[in-house]
Amino acid sequence: MNVTGGEYGKMAKKASPPTNKIKNCCFAFVIGGLVCALGEGFGMIYEKIGIGADDVKALVPITLIVIAAVLTALGVFDKIAYYAGAGTIVPITGFANSIVSPAMEFQSEGKILGTGAQMFRIAGPVLVYGSAAAVIYGVIYYIFMR
Repeated sequence: MNVTGGEYGKMAKKASPPTNKIKNCCFAFVIGGLVCALGEGFGMIYEKIGIGADDVKALVPITLIVIAAVLTALGVFDKIAYYAGAGTIVPITGFANSIVSPAMEFQSEGKILGTGAQMFRIAGPVLVYGSAAAVIYGVIYYIFMR
């Protein structure tokens, strides 16, 4: 059966369920905003109990990462992501989810070959290219700012 690109597109569109883009955008906006508001709330709490500004800047992302990792491990993050869509990909929570999900999925294969090897399957390229970009940026900055 030879199918052209146009025919395949029509078949895929026919088989795909329709999506309500306005509703999806609203859910993403609200949930993403709630994640950010939660981070701001933690920052205010940490400042209120007397933690220094530099420490608060470190504690807020750590708190959000731990919450996202625990929710992923419990299977709750995926349920939230089903409705929130891109709203759960606020960088810090999405990153935590991208590391914990493969680790949970492959834990039956053992600690080293399962959890350890698969943990960075999705996040690994982000780390590698992010680190490489940082090195390139640092070299360029060094050359032009000497």
